[in-house]
Amino acid sequence: MSALLAVFAVVTWQVVADGPLLGPDERLGLELAGRGPARLTDLFADLGNMEVAVPVLACAVLFAWFRGARRAALYAVAAMAAVPALVVPLKLWTDRQGPLTEATGYYPSGHTATAAVAYGAAALLLAPYGVRRSWMMLVAAVLLTATTSTGLVLRGYHWPLDVLAGWCLGAVLVLALRAALRAVRSGRSGAAGGQLPK
Repeated sequence: MSALLAVFAVVTWQVVADGPLLGPDERLGLELAGRGPARLTDLFADLGNMEVAVPVLACAVLFAWFRGARRAALYAVAAMAAVPALVVPLKLWTDRQGPLTEATGYYPSGHTATAAVAYGAAALLLAPYGVRRSWMMLVAAVLLTATTSTGLVLRGYHWPLDVLAGWCLGAVLVLALRAALRAVRSGRSGAAGGQLPK
């Protein structure tokens, strides 16, 4: 987690200070923007929309809630709520212009962070109910986030560094959620093991 925070801090510093990484980032972003079928890349980018990603997490939260994992469900909701709480102030502070527009507020990529947390948290919530398939759910979460990121860059909605920062933020929140869920589950197993026989 510390490595992710360090990468995020360096990239943010480059954006705020108009550092040397911005030149290559913008050249690469303009080179990639517009590549690929527009409808397909737009569909990819839309996987990070709140209207798409959050309902997926909501289904996993409801499933976990009704299976009795209520604290885990609430932690996942808190992780998702942290995305706009972190991203919106950062967008206002950095005020970075987008690739194909004069509008600002593009750093970091909220769509990337939303996808990472929504799909990652859903995978973590569902993992205990399908142990053999848990790794497949985590791989699917990574692939969905990567697909979102690809669409955002190819459509020219974000610079590559915006997307990298979104990955870092999302991954930190997912790792924090995983640690919280492990603590909850180990607490349950410890409590169960400590019960006296009736």
